[in-house]
Amino acid sequence: MTNWEMEKEYEQERIEIVIDKVTKSKHHLKQSAGEATTDIVSIRKRFWEDVTVNVENEDETIETVASINQQTELLSERERRQNHSMKQIAVLNRLQASPYFARIDFHEKDMEESEQIYIGIGTFYDEECEEFLIYDWRAPISSVYYDFSPGPARYTAPSEEVSGELLLKRQYIIRNGVLEGMFDTGEAIRDDLLQEVLGKHADTQMKSIVATIQREQNIIIRNEKSRLLLVQGAAGSGKTSAAMQRIAYLLYRYREGMNAENILLFSPNPLFNSYVSNVLPELGEDNMQQTTFQQYLLAMLGENLMIEDVFDQLEFVLNNEGDLHYTTRMNGIQYKSSLSYLHGVDAYLETLKQGGLVFKNIKIRGKLLVSAVEISEYFYQLGSEKSIPDRLQFVSEWLLKKIKKLEKVERKDAWVEEEIQYLEKEDYLRSYRIANNHEDHDRDSFDEGEREQRILSEYVVKKRFKPLYKKIKSLAFLDVRAIYKKMLEIEWPVTDWEEIRSLTINELNQGRLLYEDATPFLYMKKRLEGFATNSQIRFLFIDEAQDYSPFQFAFLKNLFPKSKLTVLGDFNQTIYAHGNNAGLDILTYLFDKNDTEKVILNRSYRSTKEIVEFTKSLLLDGSQIEPFNRTGRKPVIIQCRNQELLVSEVLKKTKGFLESGHKTIAIICKTQAETSLAYEMLKGKLKVKRVGVGKTTFTDGVMIVPSYLAKGIEFDSVIIYNASEDQYSLESERKLLYTSCTRAMHELCICFTGEMSPFIKSLPEGLYE
Repeated sequence: MTNWEMEKEYEQERIEIVIDKVTKSKHHLKQSAGEATTDIVSIRKRFWEDVTVNVENEDETIETVASINQQTELLSERERRQNHSMKQIAVLNRLQASPYFARIDFHEKDMEESEQIYIGIGTFYDEECEEFLIYDWRAPISSVYYDFSPGPARYTAPSEEVSGELLLKRQYIIRNGVLEGMFDTGEAIRDDLLQEVLGKHADTQMKSIVATIQREQNIIIRNEKSRLLLVQGAAGSGKTSAAMQRIAYLLYRYREGMNAENILLFSPNPLFNSYVSNVLPELGEDNMQQTTFQQYLLAMLGENLMIEDVFDQLEFVLNNEGDLHYTTRMNGIQYKSSLSYLHGVDAYLETLKQGGLVFKNIKIRGKLLVSAVEISEYFYQLGSEKSIPDRLQFVSEWLLKKIKKLEKVERKDAWVEEEIQYLEKEDYLRSYRIANNHEDHDRDSFDEGEREQRILSEYVVKKRFKPLYKKIKSLAFLDVRAIYKKMLEIEWPVTDWEEIRSLTINELNQGRLLYEDATPFLYMKKRLEGFATNSQIRFLFIDEAQDYSPFQFAFLKNLFPKSKLTVLGDFNQTIYAHGNNAGLDILTYLFDKNDTEKVILNRSYRSTKEIVEFTKSLLLDGSQIEPFNRTGRKPVIIQCRNQELLVSEVLKKTKGFLESGHKTIAIICKTQAETSLAYEMLKGKLKVKRVGVGKTTFTDGVMIVPSYLAKGIEFDSVIIYNASEDQYSLESERKLLYTSCTRAMHELCICFTGEMSPFIKSLPEGLYE
């Protein structure tokens, strides 16, 4: 038996020993979790039996509250214990099948012996032997595996930097407890392992990549010092995967003082949310908060306005080049997305300190209580040395007192008597009880009916005034819509401003905000009312950052002033008119350069070498993109004489991909309209799903999807439905085609009718079949 065979035998024996210990540990944990569940059920059943309830006097009330708190804390402790056990069991389930993926032998400086470190997705400590059999991939010493080749190495422990020598670096492929592959390597991560992982079929959910993290990705994952971490990465370079592992790392690193609620990810669309939803649970962590920028805007708006969807804006850009207002709209989108517009809004807000704010009349049932003029006079007499948000708070307090007095006067109005007549029986009974239980009730000197009538009047008026108080507290007396419209009356330094202004005001008058106006409008609103500092979010992640405008980045900085930002993007995939073609460097103007780190990922792992060579040639300058050495078939291009033949070819290729065992197949169309057309043509001949803006779950099989909803997701095979000259010829459409083609992992097919897109026609024929 050779030394290598003996080594493999030793490693297999160790795997079996570890799995046996993991299995026993899981059994004990399940017992513990079961006991906790029994306790929880029992506590919930007898919660009030174990609580002493007595509210006859202050001391008894305090004792009652203490008793309730004690029972609540007991229940919470059991629930926390159960939740912790269930998370551990989930990790142990994975460790049972594949306990670890790597080993390093590290000889720490000034120590007599080296230490064998086995690395897996979670820590496993053997209580019996009092040693770590598996180290979590996020542990400080595990970074040596990702960052160093055999030789001098170091890692940063919580209190010091530890240096030494890496003697051995070994990688494993373990399935169901069986050692299927083992490599000793001098490289970061051996290509054999990457080939094995990348050659698999795409899944409906993104998977953890901890076994194949590359050194440049590890820099992203373990960065702790930067206020702003910029990641510019080619399509398929592992940006999002690195971001998800970074979140897992941060939850591990700061586990004593932070949880998943303190991390927020802005993702490109709801479908993407589903796609990445399993990565953190797979690593034993809870999912972070997740939303889209559009959803966040809607939640903050609080006005009776509709915001145009970002995808509707894109559909306008893609479909309406011949529209009379197309150029005007495009000029408006680009200017309102710029820092120049931000500075203009700031300058206008400065003028409002002296005058120009617009307020709303405060009315009840059409009756004027406080006029807008009166509110304005009170606001400006407060003095400009106070900020606008501070003065608005003073106005709010003044209005609340004023309305409180008017509420009492209103009780005697005739309308109150009318509304009393229509009250429910329960309201009458309630008033009767209050009248009879009142402390100063004097049966000899007060008419019962009069008392009940007064209480009913109070009830009716209070009910009518309640929404008014709520609006005043939320500063709804400020007419932000009118202020925004007034600001547009200024002459702005942009072509077609009068037409842009007219278009914007027309939309506002109909209760709609164009998408390009949503961020400036909300920025103005928050500057006037005061930005509420979001201190809960400690780490903010922005994926597909090239699709955010400079104005939007500035807005987010104001919303999350204390958060550390991780921003991931690829300017080659900028598909929105408001997007940032200049790359991510625009962010360095908003943050201190000393607190910023930029990482560039040029190597593309998703697609085969042939697909990457093809897609990077679609760009004006894609030379910096490096394909990973995984070979496959060249992209196939099929010309079709008419629409019927196009559908026939798409059908044939799709069936071929299915027969080849591909699990996820995307037929990517340029627009939603083309998606609907393709779906109608194919639905009776093929089991196919249509993806729209509202779709929130990603499933396997064949899907027809508009180009912009495929962003951030990968598929086994991709068919571009119609890459004709009519569809992709404008320079603004080049990156849309590139983005669509880069979704393919294993095979790419491009169909077209008429003339081929010039972006493909200009490529060397050797790049495709």
